[in-house]
Amino acid sequence: MRTAHGLCTARDGGIIRAVDETGSVGLGEVCPLPGFNREKWSDCESALGSLGDHVSWEDLARLPRELECLHGALAAARRMLELGHGERDGGKSDLPLASPAWPVASLLPAGRAALGEVDSRLELGFRVFKWKVGVAPLGDEIALLDDLLARLPEGARLRLDANGAWDRRQAERWLERCAERPIEHVEQPVDAGRKDAEDLLFGLAGDYPTPLALDESLVRGSDITTWLELGWPGVFVVKPSLLADPTTILSRLERAKSKVVFSSALETAIGARNALGLAFSWCGERRALGFGVWPLFHESHLNGPHAAPFMHFADVTRLDPHLTWTVLN
Repeated sequence: MRTAHGLCTARDGGIIRAVDETGSVGLGEVCPLPGFNREKWSDCESALGSLGDHVSWEDLARLPRELECLHGALAAARRMLELGHGERDGGKSDLPLASPAWPVASLLPAGRAALGEVDSRLELGFRVFKWKVGVAPLGDEIALLDDLLARLPEGARLRLDANGAWDRRQAERWLERCAERPIEHVEQPVDAGRKDAEDLLFGLAGDYPTPLALDESLVRGSDITTWLELGWPGVFVVKPSLLADPTTILSRLERAKSKVVFSSALETAIGARNALGLAFSWCGERRALGFGVWPLFHESHLNGPHAAPFMHFADVTRLDPHLTWTVLN
């Protein structure tokens, strides 16, 4: 996957397998995302290695708080244990299987390769697409935008994801071009690490009609809380797998009636089942899921639900985390 951060060909992560005194098993996935958050699997592995084989939840809670992916995976494993998931049943849920289907955004490759992919995905029924920009020269990509939009039928929408690649002038040029066109939102137009990022993002959001979305600005749960308190008017792109306490964060977003897009962190089926379960519990507006990424892995049992124009909760419950664990071993 090529983005403004560079070419990503691998992601290091780990699976947490917790077994309690009764023999019940809980599974969670630690999946830091290269180029997105500063957390590394090696740090998580070292922290776990310091504990030994027999630990309490209190011991685990004392692990370094900056390892949010690790705490999120432990929380997922604990939820699985508390819901009584067995080794064979693939897991239970208190959500109805008949819950409405969600549209899914199909991830297009960066650059001109997007033109070769969009037609086939339109034939499959996709109507929401995400295109990675900020990879090629600005003028080339803007020209490609015109070609890409010309291929979309009425009612189809395109999300642009700059991954923080633009400066102010570049962002303004893009947003001028996007105005009054079927662009659902522009994701992370400027670098979240800029000293003036907050003012710049609010300024761009106020000056142009195309909605902006925060992604790299929301690396930690505390980041989401900060932007909520600031009154961010745009979209929050939430990757549940990267948060230590996604349930609490989602409750805050829900109470604020925030615009939320749930997004993948390139998980295996274990992380995908947990992240999508949290997404399907969302009571707010259902914007197209940013989970149109699988298949990612060579072994099919490691993948989340195959990318399709719509996802049903039954697609999530069919994922068997215990089978994924077996395949990995």
